[in-house]
Amino acid sequence: MHQFENSLDFARQLDAHDPLKSFREKFHFPTFHEKTVRYFTGNSLGLQPKTVKEYILQELDDWQKYGVEGHFLAKRPWYAYHENLTDKVAKIVGAKPIEVVVTHSLTTNLHLLMVSFYQPKGKRTKILCEAKAFPSDQYALESQVKFHGLNLAEHLVEVGPRDGEQLIREEDILSKIEELGDELALVMIGGVNYYTGQLFDMKKITDAAHGVGAIAGFDLAHAAGNINLHLHDWGVDFAAWCGYKYLNSSPGGVSGMFVHERHANSPELPRFAGWWGYDKSKRFLMEPGFIPMEGAEGWQLSNAPVLGMAAHLASVEIFDEAGMDRIGQKRDQMTAYLEFVIDDISEKNKDRVSFELITPRDKTKRGAQLSIMAKGQGKALFDVLSDLGVVADWREPNVIRVAPAPLYNSYEDCYWFGQLLQEAIQ
Repeated sequence: MHQFENSLDFARQLDAHDPLKSFREKFHFPTFHEKTVRYFTGNSLGLQPKTVKEYILQELDDWQKYGVEGHFLAKRPWYAYHENLTDKVAKIVGAKPIEVVVTHSLTTNLHLLMVSFYQPKGKRTKILCEAKAFPSDQYALESQVKFHGLNLAEHLVEVGPRDGEQLIREEDILSKIEELGDELALVMIGGVNYYTGQLFDMKKITDAAHGVGAIAGFDLAHAAGNINLHLHDWGVDFAAWCGYKYLNSSPGGVSGMFVHERHANSPELPRFAGWWGYDKSKRFLMEPGFIPMEGAEGWQLSNAPVLGMAAHLASVEIFDEAGMDRIGQKRDQMTAYLEFVIDDISEKNKDRVSFELITPRDKTKRGAQLSIMAKGQGKALFDVLSDLGVVADWREPNVIRVAPAPLYNSYEDCYWFGQLLQEAIQ
């Protein structure tokens, strides 16, 4: 660990020695503000890669030139467009190519996966999730329980922080899994909690779920492209994530899903089917009777949304070039530097405002996000920060979320965040 300094020279030194510094040039920074924008919301919407326009224009040109024949004659034929993404995305999430497919949107994919992997039977009926999950997860889980005609209060079990604490203790999750035992059908948790930035030990949770005969699934919206994931090795049953946060792949862009290899050839699993998940060697015969493709591809419904996938391809090629190991190293150091800067500003202003970092300080328990509880100035402070050109994220009642994304944020950005925070306090 560096002996950090909260100075412009020191931040510039860190940038000079950053092996990923050139990647910043691959992204467009917003220009809507009269001041220089300091962008810290890659955990909500990643910046646009400069190659995106070219990739989307290619498909528009091919559509213009070929019409329907673009399915086979386009530069990247549309009938197999998603296959351009598979290997690169598999590397990002630590999976085998057969375990990954990019399709649909995040909550759609979670529902499609739960149709297969939440099958309440006999006394094994309960779902365990984290309290204060992202609302979309909450609604998806509630509706799955109701869909099976079950009582919500009894069958959706939440684990939350203890009184007076912000984070969920992992031992509380593990002991609740043990306590529910053979009543537990599914554990479905956000791998990184959107509000606190807490990273859960997905391998431990998966092992505990399997230990009592339950299925383990994860929403990785805040983890994919952020955390060094090893979904195959951890034995996770299923997962889904969006492409638009750390993966920088356009607002509301396509989603990835993971289904572990052990489920690759399980045609008996119940599922909602569509023709793009059908055995592709016979897809165009249009025969009745659904025969799923092997692996995650068997959960596809419709043919590829090519324009959204073009944006995704532009981004995952950048990830492929940078590599998740280097991204992870910079993530840990840059988040630690931003933490140091925030602590320094907090200490200097403790008579006026107090900041509590509710994100874990242990780098193995977080990714590129710090959630700052601002006591004393709250929303007014955030509004001034915004006026000064900082693009961050406010969550009620009093939390500012900042995410230093390793591919395009710099240490100098982190330094200026501190300076603008100081200015906002005054």
